[in-house]
Amino acid sequence: MKTILITGSAGFIGSNFVPYFLDKYPEYNIINLDLLTYAGNLNNLKEVENHPRYKFIKGDICNRELVEFIFNEYDIKGVIHFAAESHVDNSIKNPGVFVETNVNGTYTLIDVAKKHWMQSPFKYKDEYQNCRFHHISTDEVYGSLSDDPNELFTEDTPYAPNSPYSASKASSDMIVRSYHHTFGMDTIITNCSNNYGPKQHDEKLIPTIIRNALKGNPIPIYGDGKNIRDWLYVLDHCKGIDLAYHKGKAGETYNIGGRNEKTNLEIVNRICEILDEKLPKEKSYKELITFVEDRAGHDRRYAIDASKIENELGWKADENFESGIIKTIDWYLRKFLND
Repeated sequence: MKTILITGSAGFIGSNFVPYFLDKYPEYNIINLDLLTYAGNLNNLKEVENHPRYKFIKGDICNRELVEFIFNEYDIKGVIHFAAESHVDNSIKNPGVFVETNVNGTYTLIDVAKKHWMQSPFKYKDEYQNCRFHHISTDEVYGSLSDDPNELFTEDTPYAPNSPYSASKASSDMIVRSYHHTFGMDTIITNCSNNYGPKQHDEKLIPTIIRNALKGNPIPIYGDGKNIRDWLYVLDHCKGIDLAYHKGKAGETYNIGGRNEKTNLEIVNRICEILDEKLPKEKSYKELITFVEDRAGHDRRYAIDASKIENELGWKADENFESGIIKTIDWYLRKFLND
C-alpha cells in the first residue's frame, strides 16, 4: 500500500478526482488535506467519507509543522496538489490571500516533500525512489490569446499572467520547476483549461447561469459576452491528471484542454435552450440574460493545444461539450431543485 497526499480535495476538481482515484487504484491510501475555505465543501466527498483507504485532515498547506507531521505520520509517497485560491474576482479584491496560499503553500508542500524523500540533490532515499510531486495549474498563466483560431497555448508558450490569481499560479509553477532542475525532484505540472461539471462552486459561470435561470433572476454576463474559453469536462481532466501522474516524464509540463472553444454568450444560450426543453416556462430563459460591467483585466481568449498529452500519454477527452453540458445541467437540476 502507498499513501498519497492529495491537497484541496474538497474543492471542485479534487472532489471529482478522489472517488475516481480510490476506485481505480486499490493499492493507494489517500490523505486529503483541505482548509475548507469558501470553495471547499465536505459534502462533495460524501461518497468516500467512510472509505477505509481515505482520510480527511482539516488544515492549511502553509502550516509547515502540520505538513511535516502528515508526511511523517502517514509516510507520504506521492503528492497531487490541487489546493489553491482560484477565483479571479476574489484575487482582484484581495491578492495577498492568493500569494499566501498559492505561492507560499506550494513552496511549503514541495520543500517538505523534498526533505522527506531526498537524501541530497538528485539522490532519493532508497525507500522513496518512485515518489512524485504533481502540481495542478491553469492555462491562465499564459495570458490572453488573439482571436486567431490557429493560435493556441502550448507547453512552450511564454508565461504572461494578467490577474493576481494567474500570477500566483505562475509563481507556484516556477517553484515546482525549480525543485526539479535544482534538486532533481520528480515533478510534473499540468495546466488545464476551464473545467465544468458536477460539484463546481455555485459562484462559477455555469452553476450561476443554471441557478439564476431556475430562480427567474437575471443571468449576469460580463462585458459583451464574447470572451472565449476552452471547456474541459472535469472527469476528462481527472483522467488526464491520472495519466500524467503515472506515466508523465519527470520535469515535464502537460497541457490538458477540451478542444471546446466557446464564448460566454454561446455557453449561456445553450444552457438556456436545454433548460427550455427540460423545464419549459412561458418565456425562454434567454430573456433573463443581462450584460454587466466587465471584470477588470478580463482576458479575451484561452485555448489549449493538448497534442503533447494526447500523443505522448494517449489521453483523449471522452466528452464533447454537448454531452458534457447535458450531464452537468442534470446534476445541477438535482442539486438546486432539491435545495
